[in-house]
This record gives sequence, structure tokens and C-alpha cells, in this order.
Amino acid sequence: MENKEIYAHIDHTLLKAFAKWEDIEKLCDEAVKYQTASVCIPQTYIKRVKEKYGDKLTICTVIGFPLGYNLTESKIVEAEQSLANGASEIDMVVNISDVKNGDYEKVEKEIRAIKEAIGDKILKVIIETCYLTEEEKIAMCEAVTKAGADYIKTSTGFGTDGARMEDVILFKDHIGENVKIKAAGGVKTKEDLVAFIEAGCDRIGTSSAIKMLKGEENKSDY
Repeated sequence: MENKEIYAHIDHTLLKAFAKWEDIEKLCDEAVKYQTASVCIPQTYIKRVKEKYGDKLTICTVIGFPLGYNLTESKIVEAEQSLANGASEIDMVVNISDVKNGDYEKVEKEIRAIKEAIGDKILKVIIETCYLTEEEKIAMCEAVTKAGADYIKTSTGFGTDGARMEDVILFKDHIGENVKIKAAGGVKTKEDLVAFIEAGCDRIGTSSAIKMLKGEENKSDY
């Protein structure tokens, strides 16, 4: 697989709490140069990135991140303000406590509410697989599908573990035909990137795609 094809699947990501503007600029410059699918950045930088780069790149951001226990109303405000500032893709974290409590209908309702709020913009739903049982993962596949989200995403990159191939395979067996898969966290090499894409991941979230495609190991997640 050619590097250009791999970059087209990458959400070039920087979500560390201490990210400075110069770090975000570097990320965006790289995204433009290598034509990544998007940049995934903190909400606080969206407007500034949009003003500088315009339509040269696609801006993705995260809401309810990274723990997911924000109120639905708060997540909707985050999403709407992010779109107003220039983002066009939203990665939301589900309320993991609701999942662990078995309140899957509540999770589905929240996903649907956020999707309705952002309309035709892309919604990716982070279920944080490292905390879930297989039964809970399957329930989340169903919730994401029924709620009309565009993607199911493995991880925040801040949990105890990142993307695992067995979860991607599980997703493929249980998501609807209109739902795509995003893997994030724990992708370490070019071989990993290729493997996840070939397994069915439409997007991969990582801060280190360029390093990996130069043959260097990724020692961090986000």
C-alpha cells in the first residue's frame, strides 16, 4: 500500500492538554503537505486553524473527551460551537458509565441527539473498548448503528489500551452497512497502519503517521 493511500485514511491528531499553537501549526502544515483525511485538534484551536488554513484541510475535534460522562446537553453545545468555529467532523465519547450500567437505550438516545444537532456533518462515536466486555461492545455497535452515526471508533488514546484487531473484526460483524470504523491509539508501525486499513478501518487516529511511514516506531498514542 502506497503512503499516499495510507495518509488518506489518517486523522492527523494532537489532543494533548499541553499542545501549543506552534505544535498545532506543525500538525496542520503536515496535514496539508501529506493530504491526510483530517486534523483532529482541541476545540480551543478550531477557529484559529480555520482562519489560517481555510479549506486546505478538514478539521475534526472531540467532545465529551476523554471520559465521556459530560451531560448530553453539554456535548451538544460543544458540537454546535465546534461546527460554528469551523470543524466539520465530531468525535464524541459515549457515557461509559451508562454503558457499564447496561443503559444502552440512553447511550443510543444521546448519540442520536448529537447526530441530529450536527446534521450532515460526520459523527464518530468513541466507545473506549478497553473498558468494555464483548457484550457491551456489541451493544455499542447496535446503538451507533440505530442512532445514525457515521463511525464507530475504538478508543480515545487516553485509556488503558488502544485499538485492537479483534475489536475491528467484532465491529465488522455487528455494525450496520452505513457505519464505518475508526481505530485509534496503540498503532505503532506502518505495518499496523496497513493491517488496520486492510481489516476494514476507514480512518485511523494517530499523531505519528508521518513518523511511522518513515519507518520509525510510534512510542505514543495521541
